[in-house]
Amino acid sequence: MNYVDSRRFWRFILIAMLVPLGLIAFWPSPVDAPVHGQLADVLKLLHSHGIPAWFNYQFVEATANVLLFVPVGAVAGLAYPKRKWWRIGILGLLVSCCIELGQLLFLHNRLASIADIVTNTGGAFIGALLATVVLRCLQARRLSATGL
Repeated sequence: MNYVDSRRFWRFILIAMLVPLGLIAFWPSPVDAPVHGQLADVLKLLHSHGIPAWFNYQFVEATANVLLFVPVGAVAGLAYPKRKWWRIGILGLLVSCCIELGQLLFLHNRLASIADIVTNTGGAFIGALLATVVLRCLQARRLSATGL
């Protein structure tokens, strides 16, 4: 696969990723609602076995938000390799702001949150930075293989 085909592939994947992200973001009720009770039970069990109290629902939710956007940032970084990693992170910020604004305006059972914007954006930045590191490592390997 050549360079242009690779970018097209990753751009297609990025667009395809937006469908489940949109479903999660704009589902009428919180997507964790069906398992909220079970999650509370698991956290209670973990706390009874010595897991610190800071490992709570808010921590799990924040971590999930970061992890949700790491692939978005990584794939966007691969789709647009000439963009600086921090510009891809800003794209994550814009997407997250649009999601939260949409939830605020249209979904009365969902809560728009500045914390979600911060964690989503953090995930996009992490993913973009990881993609940049991978691309630079591949480029260095390619250059050393050609003897340059």
